[in-house]
Amino acid sequence: MEKLQRLIDGYHSCVGFMVIMGVIMGVVYFCGDGNYSGMLLRFDEIGGEGEKMAEEFSFEGCDLFNGSWVYDNKSRPLYKEKECSFMADDYSCHKFGRKDFNYQFWRWQPHACDLPRFNGTALLEKLRNKRMVFVGDSLGKNHWVSLLCLIDSWIAEPSHKVAEWHGSLITFRASEYNASIDFYWEPLLVESNCDDPVKHRVHDRIMKIESIEKHAKNWIDADILVFDSYTWWLEPNMTLLWGSFENPNRTIIESGRVRRYEMALKTWSNWLDLHLNRSKTRIFFISLSPDHKEGGDWGKAMGENCYNETEPIMEQGYWAKGTDTDLMRTAQSVVQDLEKKGLNIQLLNITQLAQYRKDAHPTIYKRHWVPPTEQELAHPIWFADCIHWCLPGVPDVWNEILYSYIRYKI
Repeated sequence: MEKLQRLIDGYHSCVGFMVIMGVIMGVVYFCGDGNYSGMLLRFDEIGGEGEKMAEEFSFEGCDLFNGSWVYDNKSRPLYKEKECSFMADDYSCHKFGRKDFNYQFWRWQPHACDLPRFNGTALLEKLRNKRMVFVGDSLGKNHWVSLLCLIDSWIAEPSHKVAEWHGSLITFRASEYNASIDFYWEPLLVESNCDDPVKHRVHDRIMKIESIEKHAKNWIDADILVFDSYTWWLEPNMTLLWGSFENPNRTIIESGRVRRYEMALKTWSNWLDLHLNRSKTRIFFISLSPDHKEGGDWGKAMGENCYNETEPIMEQGYWAKGTDTDLMRTAQSVVQDLEKKGLNIQLLNITQLAQYRKDAHPTIYKRHWVPPTEQELAHPIWFADCIHWCLPGVPDVWNEILYSYIRYKI
């Protein structure tokens, strides 16, 4: 009789689960807008095998950066642009008129493993009573906004999630978790005449190559630091300064791109080595985010770019000619030196996976802080943004990878 009763109980449990799932699917079907992208059903919240698989994720034998893009209009996108409370006009491609949405439906699939399912609650629990800071330029901000959009729907109460702007620092607080996820504008890592988060579009870039304290004091107490610095170093002419901007006796020299990048990273790494709390702070350095400004790289006519591109590059191992591997090697070397000195630092090499995504840039579909001229309007290619990324999009994958490290390695 006991065995029979257990079978009956198991049957009732199974039926109950199927009834619940049937109700959920019915609500989604009748209340949805006909687009699966709005169906953000989280099976890992229900529990069961999905959550069990996520908990068993291991980095052993898993190269998250070696893989391919797979079209997936069932699980992608991970959020809707118009429903993200913290979306920025710089990355709002749908809002500013983009009509094709396929760029939202590509999932990154590593060759040897699967990315763990993103769980905003699990991430916020990891960040409980902690401060996380993204430090960098507008691509770093692109990355940061993506993360806020990913966790937005996981915090149901609007008053429990607030973003505040304080000069170069934007602070996001998840009060229920006593956690903050901040962005700090620091495009060249060291001090420069581009440090104003609004008025930084200057023709002659000057940097104080050995000065970082002014910036670093704003993020020294962070538990997790995420740095990016690449695009701003591509300018052909930049001036290095010793002394103050106001001192007429200042020393100025000019140098090559790789050399000045190396000098700035040395200042940055020396400061981290001397001041960072090794037992507390985890550091991530994001490798260069590639642009798609030269259509000739993937077979288009010279002078064309990512404008009107709607499909990724499918050639495995594709590498753009304009991607500066010397800068990448410089950053990798500096990160390895910091590892040898005992800092807890990880290079996230997102370059290759982003190389394929010529389709995922805003081009003309964004807020333009400087209105296009009549000539540019007549030739959209001239002012297409092939540097930043539409959201939802490529930076969401960067954050899925970052989430994997935070959840399973911290």
